[in-house]
Amino acid sequence: MRYPKEVVLKEGKEAVIRPLERQDEGLLGRFYAELPDSDRWFMRYDVLDLKVIRKWVDGIDSTKVFSIVAVTEDKIVGHASLHLRGFGCTRHVGRIRVMILPQYRHIRLGTWMLLDMIQLGMDKGLEELRTDLVVGVEDPAIEAAYKLDFFERGELKNYVKDSCGNMHNLVIMTKRLHKNWGDF
Repeated sequence: MRYPKEVVLKEGKEAVIRPLERQDEGLLGRFYAELPDSDRWFMRYDVLDLKVIRKWVDGIDSTKVFSIVAVTEDKIVGHASLHLRGFGCTRHVGRIRVMILPQYRHIRLGTWMLLDMIQLGMDKGLEELRTDLVVGVEDPAIEAAYKLDFFERGELKNYVKDSCGNMHNLVIMTKRLHKNWGDF
């Protein structure tokens, strides 16, 4: 893929999508600090811990995680990552996560970033992508995934708790990948 990529979003907003860079550490920390607590709660890592952000930035040259960011006005407004396993029975499956600031949701930024994750997965020779989403919390992301031919592989009932202790279902969605877009 060629970066940086300039994208025009709904309402005429613009963003540049590009790989995460070492000098983005402070910007990425501010991005996650701006996310609502309710979004950060469902993440696998405490993204307010600067050691977590530093580890991500230090791992840029890794062959296990690939990250892109969406930037507008010198501010990160979206972050997406593709996680790979180099060994084992699921090395053909990549796991993806896309996070977008609330004011940049519903204007197709997430779609652009998800499309890049799909292309990156194809470029890496993966056969399938997986994302886990919380029902009732990430419904717009679930809807977007369906539109890009992800399908539900399973739903874990009452599997995750929100910050108030309420239980939510976790839906596991996957997408089969092809060698190129012409195979779809």
